[in-house]
Amino acid sequence: MKISQLYVYPIKSLRAISLPSAEVYKHGFLYDRRFMILKVLLSEDGIRSLKNMHVTYFPEMVRFFTKIEFPEDGDANNAKIIVTFDPPQGESKTLNVPLVPFTAGLDTLDINMHGSRTKAYDMGAQYDDWLSSCFGYEVVLAYLGENKRPVLMSTNPTTKTATSQSWLSSITSKLPMPSVLQGEKDEITFSDCSPYLIVSETSLGDVSDRLPEGEEMDMTKFRPNIVVHGAETAWDEDYWGELTIGDSKLNLVHNCMRCQSINIDYATGKPATGEQGKVLKKLQSDRRVDLGAKYKAVFGRYAFLEPGSAGRTIKVGDEVLVSRRNEERTKFDWPGL
Repeated sequence: MKISQLYVYPIKSLRAISLPSAEVYKHGFLYDRRFMILKVLLSEDGIRSLKNMHVTYFPEMVRFFTKIEFPEDGDANNAKIIVTFDPPQGESKTLNVPLVPFTAGLDTLDINMHGSRTKAYDMGAQYDDWLSSCFGYEVVLAYLGENKRPVLMSTNPTTKTATSQSWLSSITSKLPMPSVLQGEKDEITFSDCSPYLIVSETSLGDVSDRLPEGEEMDMTKFRPNIVVHGAETAWDEDYWGELTIGDSKLNLVHNCMRCQSINIDYATGKPATGEQGKVLKKLQSDRRVDLGAKYKAVFGRYAFLEPGSAGRTIKVGDEVLVSRRNEERTKFDWPGL
């Protein structure tokens, strides 16, 4: 198997950036989901609150495209995220956001994502007003800065390791479990549940086979970080416990549960019509395979970087080895999800 795609999402829920290579770190790829957008809500008595914006509930977010531009000297402190809003009707427009903002003097925000709380910085009127004009309602752009969110799910899933799949898995099954699987404290950015999401092209083909002839499922709707090509069978990733990519190791600890976001039409920023608007329902027919979330369809695996792998580079075309395989599927246990 090989890596076929790498993706980073500098602003959560906006379009992905495809990368030829990426450095891996404990909290994810560099600059992945360090920003997010929140909708401003006002109660009848004028009390202001903020609502996290996700594609599921704000499908118009997929009409915002991003790219990262570095100066000639490569200094990230002078780099920028170029955000382009391209509505189905009307002219497109762009906004430059500093990749690494200077946070002194910025107001702080309280963020609660899936019960995992943190602080963030309000980027201010220049950015909030531009985005609000695009959405047609008031929003704020939040920057995570030095803050992180606690991981609330177990990173030590109770599952047996297969010992008869290969000579390598028979060896690794006898080794001490990596620290990430022993309950070591883990933190994340604005990604939902883990620093990395890994998916299989072979399983995507199974999803496309459920659509009418001539239609294919768009992989980017699943919001992956690492796409693997060459798995022998669809859904084999359900049992992947650890992947080795070069000298980097990723521990796959939970399944990813799917929602209505995979039914969005990325061309219109609205729920898709026809069979493309029924993808979630199609998966629910046979992909409700996680006993920890038995009413939700599974596609992809949440992963954490093995300690000692930080700072290494992976690239498209790298070989991917299943260095530990589970005998049974893991059980999802994030409270409230």
